[in-house]
Amino acid sequence: MQYHWLKNTGKNNLIIFFTGWSFDYKPFEFLNSDEYDVLMFYDYKDLSLPNIDYDKYNKKILISWSMGVFAAYYLKDKLPDFDKKIAINGTPYPIDDMKGIPHRTFDLTLKYAETGLKGKFYENVFSNDKFLEIYLKNPVQRSVENRIEELVALDKFIKNALITYDDKFYNIAIVGEKDKIIPAKNQLNMWQDLAKVIDCGHFPFYNYSSWDELCK
Repeated sequence: MQYHWLKNTGKNNLIIFFTGWSFDYKPFEFLNSDEYDVLMFYDYKDLSLPNIDYDKYNKKILISWSMGVFAAYYLKDKLPDFDKKIAINGTPYPIDDMKGIPHRTFDLTLKYAETGLKGKFYENVFSNDKFLEIYLKNPVQRSVENRIEELVALDKFIKNALITYDDKFYNIAIVGEKDKIIPAKNQLNMWQDLAKVIDCGHFPFYNYSSWDELCK
C-alpha cells in the first residue's frame, strides 16, 4: 500500500482517506481543506500500513470510497479511533451479488482489466462527460500493469478475508444513485438506514469543493 499527504499543513484535525481500486492522489489534488490535514492510502497490492503519528490530532475522520470501504474495514484494528467514519459508494463486501459488485461483473472486470483501464472503466466511473473531461485533465499516473496487479491482489484478499461486518463501524454511507460500478440497490441492501442517496455516479468528488464540505 502507498500513502500520500494530500494536505499536511499542521492542522489539529485529520482525515484519513482510503481511495478506490486503480486510483492515486492525482485526481484528488483539487479538493481543499481549511480544517484538516488529509492522508490518503491507495494501491492495495498489499495491505500494510505505514507508521503515522495519529495521536497529535484532536479529531480524526475516516473517509473511504469504493474498494477503500473494504480496505479500511479490513484494517480497522490497525487504525486510530475515529470521530466519524464515512463510506462512499462501497461496502465491506465488495464482491457480492447482493451487497457489492456481482461476482460475474467483477470476474469480467478482472478478465478484461487492461482493455477497461484504457477507456471503458473510467467512462463508467464518472456519471457524465463533463466529469470525465475534468478527470482527464489530471488523471491517475499509475501504469496499467500496476493497476491490474492491484486488482489481482484485491481479488485474493477479498476471497480470503472472511469478513463479518460489525454494523457499528461506519456511521454514514453515501450512495450514488447513478453508480455504474457498484449498483446502488446493492449498496442500499448493505447500508439500509445508514444510507444517504445523492445524485452522482461512482465518483462523487467533483460534487464537492473541499474535504470539509464532504465531511459535513
